[in-house]
Amino acid sequence: MKHAPEETQSARIARVLADRIISGEIPPGARLRQDHVAAEFGASHVPVREAFRELQTQGLAESEPRRGFRVTEFDVAELREVAEMRSSLESLALRHAAPNMTRAILQEAEEVTRHGDSASTVRDWEAANRHFHRLILSPCRMPRLLRTIDDLQAASARFLFAAWRRDWEARTDHDHRAILDALRKGQTDLACATLARHVGWIGKRKTAVKNADARETYEIPG
Repeated sequence: MKHAPEETQSARIARVLADRIISGEIPPGARLRQDHVAAEFGASHVPVREAFRELQTQGLAESEPRRGFRVTEFDVAELREVAEMRSSLESLALRHAAPNMTRAILQEAEEVTRHGDSASTVRDWEAANRHFHRLILSPCRMPRLLRTIDDLQAASARFLFAAWRRDWEARTDHDHRAILDALRKGQTDLACATLARHVGWIGKRKTAVKNADARETYEIPG
């Protein structure tokens, strides 16, 4: 039996910091201080620098000459770019995944969608949503494409958490069910078109801010 390779120290640091950045715990523009991170994880500077470079590869951090690393900012132009890329790449992955789709995968994806519908927090919903997409796309057997999609989904999650941090609302994901229904019926074109529209849509919504006027944020369906 093959065992999964142990996570390196730099990979663990990058994973933890990425989760904090995506969730908004570490805000856009914040400096990533090498000494502080090394002390927190009981690590030398070498794995910390490697972790920072991995965050840079994921688009979550950037290096500034003589000033170290900081968390990247994001704006609506980036949101549109991410949505368009996801629309194209996820539909491509699904088209290649469809011939390898099994009843077990579709059933698990249905269960994950039901879990997301009843999620009480945006973090729980995002985890279920990402699990759904990973389930239906992984059968494409194209690891480079899937890694790129993972990075794009992480970028989408940053916008999701920023928009819904205070006033999360549970929702029923009709698109997910439409995609699964099309896949069960062998309607690959319809499934891909529905997925492309689903991840490519960007909407606006008003959010209430305590003691202030409502502010406008951007909504993404997943």
